[in-house]
Amino acid sequence: MSTSNPLPSAGSWQARLHRYDLAAFQTVAERHWPGAERVLPRLSRSANHGVLWFGAAAGMAALGTSARSRRAALRGVASLALASAAINTVAKKAVRRERPILDLVPVIRRLKRQPFTTSFPSGHSASAAAFATGVALESKGWGAVVAPVAAAVAASRVYTGVHYPSDVLAGAALGIGAAFALRGVVPTRGQLPAPGRPPAQAPALPAGEGLVVVVNRASGTATATAGLVRDALPLATVMECAPSDLAGCLAEAAERGTALGICGGDGTVNLAASVAATHGVPLAVFPGGTLNHFAYDLGIEAVHDTVMALTAGDAVRVDLGRFRPGPDGPSGPDGYFLNAFSLGVYPELVRTRERWAPRIGGWPAGVLAAYEALRGERPLTAELQGRRRPLWLLFVGNGMFRRVGPAPGRRHNLADGLLDVRVVHGGRTPALRLLAAAVAGPLTRSPVHAAVRRRQVRVSGLAEGTPYAYDGEVAHSGTELQIDKVPEALSVYCPRPV
Repeated sequence: MSTSNPLPSAGSWQARLHRYDLAAFQTVAERHWPGAERVLPRLSRSANHGVLWFGAAAGMAALGTSARSRRAALRGVASLALASAAINTVAKKAVRRERPILDLVPVIRRLKRQPFTTSFPSGHSASAAAFATGVALESKGWGAVVAPVAAAVAASRVYTGVHYPSDVLAGAALGIGAAFALRGVVPTRGQLPAPGRPPAQAPALPAGEGLVVVVNRASGTATATAGLVRDALPLATVMECAPSDLAGCLAEAAERGTALGICGGDGTVNLAASVAATHGVPLAVFPGGTLNHFAYDLGIEAVHDTVMALTAGDAVRVDLGRFRPGPDGPSGPDGYFLNAFSLGVYPELVRTRERWAPRIGGWPAGVLAAYEALRGERPLTAELQGRRRPLWLLFVGNGMFRRVGPAPGRRHNLADGLLDVRVVHGGRTPALRLLAAAVAGPLTRSPVHAAVRRRQVRVSGLAEGTPYAYDGEVAHSGTELQIDKVPEALSVYCPRPV
């Protein structure tokens, strides 16, 4: 030991702890662990600089079938970053403990490159524990997958001789603490209060008896989800339809069944909602698209959630957003939206995303579409609530959007009778203006953007054929639009909060 790190006196608690620590370290070093020589040193190296965990997060986001997987991956990485910052800026400088002597460790176990930082606490263990805990706080399933790997990484630090056991335990404790500290600042989805939704009368349909489910073959993961629906609800009728046949299939299903089921993305669910509301039957939503905003706001993230609601007969009433004239013009029916209606750059973003998504995937296509839309568009000019102005974006949400972290996210009430209206005014730097609006959130005003709540919105002075988007679908307007709501127009099966 150097003079800057003197040995504790023989009778002190630090000395006793060091003796126990050294004894445990020697036990690990002297014991033969079958097969570990090949696995643990490589696993330990793979976790350098968090590479193992960044790869795991990317795999979870790519392979996961729900938004929960993406949230778990993001929270795991954020927890790791917080733990790493705490370890490297405070903990390692506060306790300057030297690394164990490697004489007791067999050469085959030792790392090719020995770490040069102080020993206490273990940064690898902190990162592993933080990532695994962050993932588990959002998704117990993915947490169960990641936890054994995290435990093996922590154990490998003692096995390879670079840390004492207490270094690993302290690092793991700090990592777990970092994940929970982050949860205190940015709540997990499960921590948020259950959205306020008035209950609706709906029949219980165990095993799916009386349910007719329409599947949009072209929506995201709908075809795979349809197989899960058949397994979980053997008495349900499942109809797979091409996009061009959806309207006819939905009308037939609503007339045949006690309830109408739909499997697809937000645009498909939008069409099913208008049919269910017209025929007066409850709707069962099975998320099978890319984003599935409406299903997630109901608390439905998997087929199992909808199956539970159908079995128990649990349902709620929700509002329908409405715009007139609808997509077919003044002579056609009204248009409806479950999530949002928008004018400005967003419709062009949707069209570009839909063009590229089959080639490069949904999320990369969304990034490319945002870049293209912001680079090439000019603000539209319209008269909004009697005042003419240039606009980059008019967003009208069906219900008030709340926050999950730094961006608008979940709606806490799907039957509040309100429209969440957000306007980004015209001017230079549309990207910065849109970002400022997203960060500022609901119920704010500035020279760049405004966010207010309304019961109806009137837009006039539009150029004929101006594109607009509703629930991910794109249509073209006449010279004016009237946007309002139909309160509690739809009954939807929804799992009861626990």
